[in-house]
Formats: sequence, structure tokens, C-alpha cells
Amino acid sequence: MTGYYDSHDGAPAGDAEQPATEHGMSRRQLIRHAGWFGGAVVLTVASGEVISHIADSREPNSMTAAGATAAANGSLRFVQVSDSHIGFQGPANTDVVGSFTEAINQVNSLGFRPDFVMHSGDLTHLSTAGQFDQVKQMLTGMQTDRVFTVPGEHDSIGDAGRAYRKTFGMGTLGDGWYSFDTHGVHFIALVNTLSLEKLGHLGNDQIDFVRKDIAGLSSDTPIVVFSHIPLFAMYPKWGWSTDDALKVIALLRRFSSVTCLNGHVHQLFTKTDGNITFHSATTTAYPLPKPGRAPAPTPQVVPARQLKDALGIRTVGYRQGDRELAIKDQRLA
Repeated sequence: MTGYYDSHDGAPAGDAEQPATEHGMSRRQLIRHAGWFGGAVVLTVASGEVISHIADSREPNSMTAAGATAAANGSLRFVQVSDSHIGFQGPANTDVVGSFTEAINQVNSLGFRPDFVMHSGDLTHLSTAGQFDQVKQMLTGMQTDRVFTVPGEHDSIGDAGRAYRKTFGMGTLGDGWYSFDTHGVHFIALVNTLSLEKLGHLGNDQIDFVRKDIAGLSSDTPIVVFSHIPLFAMYPKWGWSTDDALKVIALLRRFSSVTCLNGHVHQLFTKTDGNITFHSATTTAYPLPKPGRAPAPTPQVVPARQLKDALGIRTVGYRQGDRELAIKDQRLA
């Protein structure tokens, strides 16, 4: 069963129309209007930024004509936020609550209502009950129907993620993993921040979950995978990789298009490996150095006027009938 939170009250939401299946949220209800057209996902890159093909507006809290047309066409639009680190105190960002609030306001001012928002980990900085409660309440301010999460290593300090799962893990499996379907796309949310030594780790139970989860899917089903730590070897020296990710990647090779979205590294990075594209997201808290350009991945202090240039959100759009899953990274500045 899949766990998720209704953004209006923060409580676990369910499917009133029919019982949830093993994938949660009632597969039939979520995909009955969808139809995947086949073919590969295409991402358009310009000047180092992955650009959305779907027009949007900066008019706050409004549905533009383009947005209304997209909704009528059954488009999927969702937002990824990451690494809010609520509870962090340091010169790299003296007000992480303020910057996360700005990120939420930016989501609410996109000119369309996202189908869901995914927070890809490190919701908190120290895994305290108060920090989890604070970020949960802040997430209810997102103007969206559903909010999903995966945990970061900062969300499991000292308790193997129990406090995180108590707050955000309702209906998830194992250590908090799950999957769901909407608009013809299959989403998988993984947990690779427990059992950490140097690199991220999934474990055999979770790999077996993925194997069973995708077994019945057609190879032309688009797959989107969320995790906190990258599923590719971005910079293993700093732990920016997952030691057993190749076992999951091998399972996904048969699909014509796979997009993996992660947080953790606090910066944009894209890698393509055959049919699989990996995108690391930026943060709403503080920047980290580029791989190898510092002794360790510690919070970087930048001039205050430049901080928002290093922070941001990500929007993703998929429109049935097109051959694109489009990603746009947007700065808070």
C-alpha cells in the first residue's frame, strides 16, 4: 500500500472509490483516464538547464489558459522539492524556514496546480519530533492534492528512520518505500539512506520489491524513480552514490524510458545512461560544493544576495499524446 498526505490537513489520504491495491491509491482510479502512447521520454536541454515544453505563468494562484488546456488534455504536472533541512542553524543559511517558505510560495505561484509535490529527502536536519511536525505543517501549505516524501539521511539520525515513518510513512512498505501510478506513468519511491556506511544502500528486500512491482508492467510504460541519494556514481568519494543501485537499474533496462530524480547533493546534475536519465535536484536550504572542489561536502557560505541563486524547485510535465517528459529547474531568485 502506498502512503501519501493530503495537503489540506496533512493526514493520510485514501481512495474512497475502491480499496487500495498492492500499489496503493487504487491503480484503476488513477490510470483509467490515462493511455501511454509508447516511445522514449525526451528531455530538452538548453544552456545547462532542462527546459519544460509546457508554457506556464507567473500569475499567482491562477489557472492560465495554457494550464486549463493542459488539464483538459490530461496532462501530468508535478513538483520536486528537496533538502529543506528544517532545523539547520549555520551561516550558510540563517533562515531555512524562510527559504523553504519561499519555495512553497513559488510552487503556489506557478500558474497551475501540481498534481502532486514530492519532497526527495532531508526534510529535517536532526530528525527531531518538533522538526518533523514543523515541516509536515509547512507542506500542508502546498496548493496540491497530494504530497509525497522519501527520507534523507538527516531524517533518520539515531533511530533508523522510525520518527520519519511515524510522521510520513503511513501505508508504505518496509523502511518507507512504495509505488503508485497516475497519468500512465509508474512512480517508484525508494529509501537508500538507511544502513549507511559510505554509500547509499537499498538492500535485498527493497530490490525484491522493485522486481515484483514492475513485473506486470509493459516495457513502454514510463518509469519515474525517486530517491534521496543518487542511484548513479556521481561522486562516490563523498558518498554520492548507492552501492547496490545497479541491481535496480538492471531491472529497469527493459523499459523504454526511465527517469531517476534525487536530492542529497544540493546542486543540479544530469547523467544519461542508455534509456535511463538521472537528475539531481537543488536544495531549498544551502549549497554544497561541486564534486572534488572542497575537502568535504560541507555547507557553503555565499554572499547573501547569491544564496537564492543556489536554491530552487523543479517542475516536471508530461502530456498524453506528446513524446516528452519535460523537466524545468527554477531558482528561488
